[in-house]
Amino acid sequence: MKTGGAELADQPEQPRFERLATYDGFEVRRYAPSIEARVKTAGLGGDSSSTGFRRIAGYIFGGNKEGHSIAMTAPVQQWGGEDDGWMSFTMPSSYTLTSLPEPMDKGVILFALEQRDVAVLSFSGRYHKKKCVRLNQHLHGLVEKAGLTAIAAPILAVYDGPMTLPFRRRNEILLPVNWSTEQ
Repeated sequence: MKTGGAELADQPEQPRFERLATYDGFEVRRYAPSIEARVKTAGLGGDSSSTGFRRIAGYIFGGNKEGHSIAMTAPVQQWGGEDDGWMSFTMPSSYTLTSLPEPMDKGVILFALEQRDVAVLSFSGRYHKKKCVRLNQHLHGLVEKAGLTAIAAPILAVYDGPMTLPFRRRNEILLPVNWSTEQ
């Protein structure tokens, strides 16, 4: 399995994946099983994203029953609709579901993700609702053209903080797909 980015000491850990295929405009990755800390939000973007981020950050910065700090990882992921959504951080790979400290905030859910295959469209710059809708539609079209089938809603993956210059920001749309070895 490869990692999702640079292996520099000062870079946060990223989920492990294997690149299965490269198409014109996107690639397909198989992500290893992982654990996420998730919170339900009142939608996507704006205050909902800020509130969700603060709640999960509170958990990893010691807001747990053991008072332990957990290393920050990348990306922060968001998905859902207008009125309800989700935000998650992938937990460092050194943890298991049973070794993670219990969150003090009962709205922070620890969730074990199975291996999954996703179509990935990378983009830079700022992200906002209209841009994400447009990119989601574009990725759906590319996936259909390649003969693949989307099996779940798209996920926005944001790798860099808001103080990063827009042209240096790394973002991705992840679209879960059915993948077979006969592709």
